[in-house]
Amino acid sequence: MKISGKFILKVAGTLTVISLVVAALLGFVNSITKDKIAEIDAENTRIAMSAVAPEGSEFGDKMEVTDEMVAAASQHGGKLTELYPVTNGGAESGYVMKVSASGSQGTIVMMVGVDANKAITGISVVSHAETSGIGTKVDNEPNSAGVPVLDQFVGLSGAGTLNVGSTITAISGATVSTKGITMGANAALAVADLLG
Repeated sequence: MKISGKFILKVAGTLTVISLVVAALLGFVNSITKDKIAEIDAENTRIAMSAVAPEGSEFGDKMEVTDEMVAAASQHGGKLTELYPVTNGGAESGYVMKVSASGSQGTIVMMVGVDANKAITGISVVSHAETSGIGTKVDNEPNSAGVPVLDQFVGLSGAGTLNVGSTITAISGATVSTKGITMGANAALAVADLLG
């Protein structure tokens, strides 16, 4: 059975029209929702920043992330994507950074607060692909010392000095996820060292 050229053109034309209509509808929906999505993302970022900075902190506009900062974070296994200045009582008091690092199942994205003395003020996991009930333990469960994993980073400083097994106690069954958080913390501290 031979398919005629007219039939092929008719099918191709129909598929093209359908594709154009779907693309126009997607563009229309995007134009309606993009501002709302950006607003929600900005609010979620502010919430995550508030969770890692001292109470009463105020956040400045997003700063430029330089190649030097990206390289410093990368040397410690992290990727710096956003950087915000923090003030408290009108005085400069540090930075909040959005950093990502590899976990056991994918990327862990976190906010890391660092004070003017280059010590961590808090870590908040923004998103992750860790196994539910295992890797997600780093977000809220205590380790063998009875301390929630993220809380043990508060007050620590020195890029590259944080290591699972010596300065950081992993949570049982989520060692790789804990290592991912630790890489992100070291990356943030390396960027803080650059910022002075």
